[in-house]
Amino acid sequence: MQVKKYRQPTVRDALRAIREDLGPDALVLSTEMVTAGGWRGWVGMRDVQVTAGLAAASTPGRAAVAEGRSADTSVPMRGGLVARLLASGIDRAMAERVAASATGAECRGASIPELRTLLAAQLGELAVGDEPYARVEVFIGPPGVGKTTTIAKIAAQERARRGRTLGLVGADAFRAGAVEQLRTYASIIGAPFRVARTIEELDQALDKGRHSLLVDTAGRSPKDGGLRELRRLLGTRRGVRTHLVMAADTSAATARRVLDAYHDARPDRVVISKMDEAETVAPLLGVLDERGIPVSYLTTGQRVPEDLDRATPLALAVAMLRDGEWGWTSAAC
Repeated sequence: MQVKKYRQPTVRDALRAIREDLGPDALVLSTEMVTAGGWRGWVGMRDVQVTAGLAAASTPGRAAVAEGRSADTSVPMRGGLVARLLASGIDRAMAERVAASATGAECRGASIPELRTLLAAQLGELAVGDEPYARVEVFIGPPGVGKTTTIAKIAAQERARRGRTLGLVGADAFRAGAVEQLRTYASIIGAPFRVARTIEELDQALDKGRHSLLVDTAGRSPKDGGLRELRRLLGTRRGVRTHLVMAADTSAATARRVLDAYHDARPDRVVISKMDEAETVAPLLGVLDERGIPVSYLTTGQRVPEDLDRATPLALAVAMLRDGEWGWTSAAC
């Protein structure tokens, strides 16, 4: 197979160059975003780099371009639409599911809102939406991902919008500042607050709480002894839901490592934090889709309680296509 790379400002430009160079039987093998050359790269602009191939036996001049076709599938791949989604960072499996669900008209010229609707339809099982609170909601994760602030946002929103009180438990014995920060939020919100510096104190706090509890844990290694004790305690209780907090800019490779590391904690949900600091959340969501772990909340900044949203299919689709408006207006199927 003859394989070549094409770098252009947009996917449509790249596809046009491929058709002109390799003919309509060319296959798109991969699509990625790369730093633009020259002054455009200096100011942070990016290009689309498309790798295309042409089988040795193929001759130009027949039929439409067959980008993204796969010999092992019964559903024809709508290559132009797949390429658009791949360029947004969406993994191929999801891109092909979206393309397979699209009509011919949507494939040829789907607008960004139409793309979001198509993508949202494939994300129904990845977003839990507005679900009832468990008796105990525990938040775990690496240091610095925003667990304490996320808990404060949840409690403040619930109090402001529904008048409901959620109890807060500071179980981060490693960082006094985190405990005091959560104590301050609890005072402002008017929420019950307890400090649990040992596993025994946490056990007592869970017994005495009259409201649903949000538990803030230390950002420590999953292999830490304290986290193992926490897992053992929570494993004996009913009505416990565990959220793993991960930053939106987590790469696919890092996301897999984090999920593997916290596997024994058996997270039920993932909170995606710091959405405002990420160019795209598509790689992380692709891994969560692959692992079958749904998203509960999205956070976008430090404001309490504003910068927090429940995860819905449309919200996830908007987040995945955040960089998806590079002048695309149409793409051939």
